[in-house]
Amino acid sequence: MKSNAIRTGKKERLLSLDALRGFDMFWITGGSMLAVFFAEVTGFDWLSNQMHHVEWAGLRMYDLIFPLFMFISGVAIPYALISKLEKNVPQKTLLAKVTKRMVTLVVLGVIYNGALQGNLTNIRFASVLGQIGLAYFFAAVIVIYTKSFASRLYWLAGMLVGYAFIQLFVPVPGFGAGVLTPEGCINGYIDRLFLPGRLHGKVFDPEGLLCIISAAGITLMGSVAGHFLREQSRTPWQKITILSGIGAGLLVLGLALHPVYPIIKSAWTTSFNLAAGGISFLLMAFFYLIIDVLKWRKWSFYFRVIGMNSIFVYLFVRFIDVSTLTGFLFGWSPELLGDFGQLIWIVGYLGIIWSVLYYMYRKQIFLRV
Repeated sequence: MKSNAIRTGKKERLLSLDALRGFDMFWITGGSMLAVFFAEVTGFDWLSNQMHHVEWAGLRMYDLIFPLFMFISGVAIPYALISKLEKNVPQKTLLAKVTKRMVTLVVLGVIYNGALQGNLTNIRFASVLGQIGLAYFFAAVIVIYTKSFASRLYWLAGMLVGYAFIQLFVPVPGFGAGVLTPEGCINGYIDRLFLPGRLHGKVFDPEGLLCIISAAGITLMGSVAGHFLREQSRTPWQKITILSGIGAGLLVLGLALHPVYPIIKSAWTTSFNLAAGGISFLLMAFFYLIIDVLKWRKWSFYFRVIGMNSIFVYLFVRFIDVSTLTGFLFGWSPELLGDFGQLIWIVGYLGIIWSVLYYMYRKQIFLRV
């Protein structure tokens, strides 16, 4: 299947978006192993710690991967949907398209969780793919059925403030209001009441029902970035300034709220959304500057190949035992060469994955849902 290119007014692909998506996926498809290796060799423990999720409250690099992906999917919304609305494509046609995408991702998410392996009484219905599909759906519906950019900003502000109000002021039986712990947060309470099947966190699920609203918020943030990137009335440098300014402001606000309203990825607190969204704006501005404005592109090809098949590679590393294949080809290297051999093994692992993606890239095969 050929993908629909995301293009600027000059009919040139927005390469920075593919590169940033690939950069994001790189870390969960082997990149974190490479970072941990260098951290262990150099004794740079900080980097190793950043490659693991924080236990509950706080923020590490690894916590940014999922919200950044949500943000990037939102950046594409003005190109994928608003452009069609401007061409008088019926709203119901676009609604059918995003509904199909949502259903497909929810089903794939349940399969990813192992629904086909048996034990049908203990399926985990919430999933990363499901949250991507649902959050994108709600953000897309807002964009499709609002007539102005300002209206979308009102929706975004309402979602962020409303979500914070629910978490801080709606009481949970036995705990009260504003108890942001796995057991006491309103997210977990709603999941225990209404979410069937197994919960990832036993008493809550980080991809649970209430989290979908917050994830839709950061997707809508991405659509704001996409709006400015798509504007023809602004120069590239004005776009970079706007994205950077918004990103810095959101990050500062999120960090400022942290002492009283903690940054918690698993509960998708509004403070987390602000901080993660701010960093996402800054990364989008940086990649756009380097790749699409200054046109320093050769270095980004590796990431663009990953980014153009992001959903496929996420499923690929789940269903294909790349470690066993890597061990078959490079298992000798750690034993004979020590640390350098371990590096060869990791690079081989990354190389196998990228080779598959590069083959698909050359054949113009892109999994789009």
